[in-house]
Amino acid sequence: MYWILHALHFTVQIRNICVMTAPFFASLTCMATYMFTKEVHNSTGAGLVAAAMIAVVPGYISRSVAGSFDNEAVAIFALVFTFFLWTRAVRTGSIFWSVGCALSYFYMVSAWGGYVFIINLIPLHVLVLLFTGRFSQRVYIAYCTVYVLGTILAMQIRFVGFAAVQSSEHMLALGTFGLLQLYTFVGFVRRMLDSETFKRLFRVGITTGAAVATVAVVLGQISGAISPWTGRFYSFLDPTYAKDHIPIIASVSEHQPTAWASYFFDLHLLVFLFPAGLYFCFRKLTDTNTFGILYGVTSIYFSGVMVRLMLVLAPIACVLGGIAVSETLKTYSRFMKPRPFGYVKKSSGSSSSSSSGSSSSSSSSSSSSSSAASSGKGDAPLEMQYASLIGMIVVGATAFLLVLYTVHCTWVTSEAYSSPSIVLAAKQHDGSRLIFDDFREAYWWLRQNTHEGARVMSWWDYGYQIAGMANRTVIVDNNTWNNSHIAEVGTAMASREEDAIHIIRNLDVEYVLIIFGGLTGYSSDDINKFLWMVRIGGSTHKHIVEADYYTPQGQYRVDSAGAPALLNCLMYKLTYYRFGQVYTERGRPSGFDRVRGAEIGNKNIELQYLEEAFTSQHWLVRIYKVLPPENRV
Repeated sequence: MYWILHALHFTVQIRNICVMTAPFFASLTCMATYMFTKEVHNSTGAGLVAAAMIAVVPGYISRSVAGSFDNEAVAIFALVFTFFLWTRAVRTGSIFWSVGCALSYFYMVSAWGGYVFIINLIPLHVLVLLFTGRFSQRVYIAYCTVYVLGTILAMQIRFVGFAAVQSSEHMLALGTFGLLQLYTFVGFVRRMLDSETFKRLFRVGITTGAAVATVAVVLGQISGAISPWTGRFYSFLDPTYAKDHIPIIASVSEHQPTAWASYFFDLHLLVFLFPAGLYFCFRKLTDTNTFGILYGVTSIYFSGVMVRLMLVLAPIACVLGGIAVSETLKTYSRFMKPRPFGYVKKSSGSSSSSSSGSSSSSSSSSSSSSSAASSGKGDAPLEMQYASLIGMIVVGATAFLLVLYTVHCTWVTSEAYSSPSIVLAAKQHDGSRLIFDDFREAYWWLRQNTHEGARVMSWWDYGYQIAGMANRTVIVDNNTWNNSHIAEVGTAMASREEDAIHIIRNLDVEYVLIIFGGLTGYSSDDINKFLWMVRIGGSTHKHIVEADYYTPQGQYRVDSAGAPALLNCLMYKLTYYRFGQVYTERGRPSGFDRVRGAEIGNKNIELQYLEEAFTSQHWLVRIYKVLPPENRV
């Protein structure tokens, strides 16, 4: 984008391009959603509504606001556009659209690891069409082209390589490809042989094929040619797997199971329109809306397992929501068409007799119509008036709900997704806004008051910020893949000071940085994350046991009833050092933690191997300097 703009003599800074990349691709996503919805439901109105919904839905806009320069900002467009091209390829059976789908899939592979969702959903769609009797030559051409070309292109990405044909996550696509070849070959043989010969050959072929496939899979697993399932895949099937076996993955907030409130917060009206859209798709099944149903059902499951995958659910929620709104408005807007007053709907059996009848019969018919109108029973104009009223109520209610949806999305975007992550804001009782600039203040202090080679130890959440803003070396950051390295930091934080200092000096740490929100009420601080440090540290250091940091009743408490292992660990001491003399709220004792809602249990904290170097204005960031070892005689 930078090169293209400069080639056109638009001198835009690379920083500004990075900031505007997410909104630019979000606009492309709106257009892709329109085309995808039109393929799924064959309705221009549904596509327009879906595009308008995804333009503001919080579930997607959280990763598409200005400055969201991340993989997902680009990848969701690639995801939706790939699905549009796939449904078009299935509907037309065209190699042109199939090649376009493979190229879009290649782009998705190069952008985000979530491409695995695509390469499993597409073969799942093919299998459903196959087992429900909807398989056709169009599906065969589309899938074979997409799989062969898409896999060859995906293997060109260094991160993927031969995993595209060896990893267990890709076996469904490979197995489906082989099954289609077998299915079409069986169909060819059936046309060439008589029924009895075909049945005998079919039994032998099925038995032999199943045995060969089983042996191949077993040998592939034993030899390592087929790599086993990853821990992240197991965590999708069992949400508790990561917590027990890979705590570093489970510790990320985006990998937590989704709360029910999050669905309404990120989708609002779409929570109720989603099942309605599924109903309209089921009412008239096609090859393309079957894909929409599968996408919706699978994404709703995966989003429940991991809150991060709300991002994958948002597009199909908008698609199904657009279908529901479009069908509802299309149905009830017909009732609002004006009818001429006095219109009487004729019965089917009296049309011929009325035309050939005498004037007396017509007059009697008129009198009966008048009496029916006066009595209010069977009166067509009155029924049309009621129908028009119902139509206006439903259309008006739908419009009102869409307005509420827009207001909610605008509010969520402005309040939750438009603030920088290092500058916090809070509303005071008088409605004014209070800015917490502690992070930038602390990082600037590190930059100005420490030497360039200083090494800082903190939890990995803040590694990128320290490296980027303070320009100092960190021990672990957001890209640390070595679990044992992060476990060293977790173990140091969970140990007593006299034990932790050995780890700190072995890592050549000069400063320790912690985040504390007990004074301001900032809940995402290190004490609330501390149990993850214990779990990750305990995964490699067996003397760190999570149960030691709970009370005998199984509670995690920071007051006087807290576990001794917690009240005397390094993290607790660095967090609450000098806090026991601070009054945070009127009518509360000193040392009252506003996040935990409790008076701390250890107020007389003394440090032996570290000293306080800096505490930000609102105590959000605290930095401690590691004292040099004493000279030995």
